[in-house]
Amino acid sequence: MKVAFTTLGCRVNQYETEAMTEKFKREGYEVTPFEEYADVYVVNTCTVTNIGDKKSRQMVSRARRKNEDAIIAVVGCYSQIAPEEVSKIEGVDVVLGTRNKGDIVYWVNRAREEKQKVIEVSDVLKNDVFENLNINEYQDRTRAFLKIQDGCNRFCSYCLIPFARGAVCSKEPEKVINEVKELAAHGFKEIILSGIHIASYGVDLKGDYNLLKILEEIDKVEGIERVRIGSIDPQFFTEGVIDKLSSLKKLCPHFHLSLQSGCDETLKRMNRRYTTKEYRNIVEGLRRSIRDVSITTDIIVGFPGEGEEEFSSTYEFLKDIKLSKMHIFKYSPRKGTKAAGMIEQINGKVKDERSNILIELDKELESEFMSKFIGRTMKVLYEQKQNGSDCLYEGYTPNYIKVVSKINSNVEEKIINTKLTEVKNGVIVGEFI
Repeated sequence: MKVAFTTLGCRVNQYETEAMTEKFKREGYEVTPFEEYADVYVVNTCTVTNIGDKKSRQMVSRARRKNEDAIIAVVGCYSQIAPEEVSKIEGVDVVLGTRNKGDIVYWVNRAREEKQKVIEVSDVLKNDVFENLNINEYQDRTRAFLKIQDGCNRFCSYCLIPFARGAVCSKEPEKVINEVKELAAHGFKEIILSGIHIASYGVDLKGDYNLLKILEEIDKVEGIERVRIGSIDPQFFTEGVIDKLSSLKKLCPHFHLSLQSGCDETLKRMNRRYTTKEYRNIVEGLRRSIRDVSITTDIIVGFPGEGEEEFSSTYEFLKDIKLSKMHIFKYSPRKGTKAAGMIEQINGKVKDERSNILIELDKELESEFMSKFIGRTMKVLYEQKQNGSDCLYEGYTPNYIKVVSKINSNVEEKIINTKLTEVKNGVIVGEFI
């Protein structure tokens, strides 16, 4: 029996897909690419935007065209938010919520044997127990995602994630450290700690464990050379936390600080819990304390009520603060959120125009940031060959600058001193030292 996976959305979903893949392999399934014929197709969905829902439906259709007799399982956030809607998509056999993925093989086999549709979606708002989807055999041998937290208690006015992922829950510290040691034993150089709201790690655990403490413990594990953390709430970075982070030897100087808007009035309507002044202070604190730090972010344009003056405030703030990379999203109304019911919805054409303006600004700022490192020699973790090339390898510096170098020997999974020579097509060209 062959099984194929496709994953939409965040790093947490990527981790969970790999964990589900392992479960199928243990039951004797052969894993095959999603574009090929399979007996089972698993679509791990995202519902952050309407586009995510649309892509999920497209993946189901694509799987059905490959094998009309296959069992198609749709799992994750879209299934959690709209299980009945998902179950009515032609060809869907299994619908599982965000806290039901651990039993996916059982439900897939049951749907095949009984020839009946399965819908298993728990009430996550009442579930604060961490679902242990562990991975023992990683496919990627260079870097490993490690999910340590799930759920979110923030309820930003535009976001469905608390309804899709439920309350905050954290993996036990002992399990986290044991997994890190196992990854080190298997030769991994870098791990990425991921979660839905990773800054909340530990708030549900007994004692006073938090993200900073788990980072300090991981820093002591031999073998692992790099540690990254996923997207994180700016409020995590108090002055005392920044000082302690700066002393960690393995923590990479790259932080994805979710901003969403550079205008205080917009932030207030979004129910974000910081101001632009507080955000700026955090960025400046990180830059003072951590050498070569790279700070990236997400921005939403066209949020309800965002007039020209508010957008202009965002633009000027971003132009002034000079982040190294910005991911620009056009606001997408999500049924069930407070923002979807706000009166001043923004025209789609206006969203497109504002998005394009910020995308151009992002290109300028990203190039400006990378240019600062030209002539420097930095350690690059090479991950793979560039598509279609025998000697061009792609990798990343500790502060997450993508580097492409011409190297005549295999350097995959190795950290190599590399001279950064020029910015070209959104990456830095490296020279093998």
